[in-house]
Amino acid sequence: MSTTTTSLAVVLNSLLQTCKDGEEGFRSAADNATDSHLRALFDELSIQRRDFAVDLQPLVTSLGGGARESGSISGIIHRGWMDLKAAFASNDNHAILAECERAEDTAAAEYQQALEHDDLPPEVRATVRQQYMAIQSAHDRVRDMRDSFAT
Repeated sequence: MSTTTTSLAVVLNSLLQTCKDGEEGFRSAADNATDSHLRALFDELSIQRRDFAVDLQPLVTSLGGGARESGSISGIIHRGWMDLKAAFASNDNHAILAECERAEDTAAAEYQQALEHDDLPPEVRATVRQQYMAIQSAHDRVRDMRDSFAT
């Protein structure tokens, strides 16, 4: 798929937004988790997403785009729903993990779509691919933890 430099900046800004949403979502999950191992995992993934955003910001700028400073409206809604679900479920770790897994599915799909752009500069493609692989790994960790909390 061939795109303009401006379109590539939009694609990367979308990934940047996804990372910021993930950072906040995992922070919220850590706040709601009752298991110390889960809190540690969610804290780790929140920091990972923050670092991903930091890595993406100069790439967006190099393509002539302005890097987004905050997450998306849908991310705010998602975090609010997860907080509400956690409150009603008495901080049910399995439910929190299931919601995090769903969010990871969405993030992975967005990264996969970005990688379909044939004209991503090599350094951008390398960063996006590395982050995509880390998101897939995080997804699998969350899924495995979710399964371990199944009743």
